[in-house]
Amino acid sequence: MLTVTSLWIPFTIIAALGQVARNAMQRSLTKPLGTWGATNIRFLFGFPFSVLFLGVVLVVSGDHLSAPPGAFWPWLLLGALSQIVATGLMLLAMNERSFVVTTAYLKTEAIQTAIFGFVFLGDHLTWLKVLAIVIATVGVVITALRPGGEKSFAELKPTVIGLVAAAAFALSAIGFRGAIITVPNVSFVTASSFTLVLGLFVQTLVLTIYLLWRAPDILRAIFGLWKPSMLAGFMGAFASQFWFLSFALTAAANVRTLALVEVLFAQGVAYYSFKQPLAPRELIGIVLIVIGVAVLVGV
Repeated sequence: MLTVTSLWIPFTIIAALGQVARNAMQRSLTKPLGTWGATNIRFLFGFPFSVLFLGVVLVVSGDHLSAPPGAFWPWLLLGALSQIVATGLMLLAMNERSFVVTTAYLKTEAIQTAIFGFVFLGDHLTWLKVLAIVIATVGVVITALRPGGEKSFAELKPTVIGLVAAAAFALSAIGFRGAIITVPNVSFVTASSFTLVLGLFVQTLVLTIYLLWRAPDILRAIFGLWKPSMLAGFMGAFASQFWFLSFALTAAANVRTLALVEVLFAQGVAYYSFKQPLAPRELIGIVLIVIGVAVLVGV
């Protein structure tokens, strides 16, 4: 039977499913909107849904929000701005390499999140959890390897972009968890939802101002594609809601390691949507990911 503290497990799995769907939708919009236009979709069209989620939570919980403490804002800005950079780099990498391989590079964030969480938040990890993170990360690396591939700059560029994006996502996870745990006198659900609303507001504001300044035509094109953008925005807000609920309940490294199941979901999307077959090495990597995740959840 699940306890409240163990709810992070189903929350993370739901978030990972939603994120794969959102990534696929954003990828399809990168060509008409460009990298930053497609990036802004998850924030601009996700923000109204986050407000709706918070409203429902406040009605159901009866919580009353007050102004967050000063410590909340640096964490929020770290999470929001790092996620903007990470999302843009992710879409760039997806244009350079396959959907599955890019997702694999991004999932190296788990071990980076463990390090950042220990350094900045003092998150405690047992040696068994560290072992689980390492096993799952090795599985991701094996999945991402391309034996015999030409090691030219063109080959290394998407690898570097993917790994830097993973680091930015790791910092984002730490920033958002740091913000959530500073919200006082409310339930973890309200703290998570409140942080999501403010995070998406900051992200929408920053990217919209940037596009107004540098590419107003892209901003107009975004609204011209409002139907697919609305769906991508909803899936983004939906996934983020469950990521934030997970961050409220456990160390960010635990969440990001369990989130490696996203690679399995991405395999399904790649096979059925993008017709990208499964290589033997990817199967080996998936087995290691499953073992690592199983050890993490079991301890």
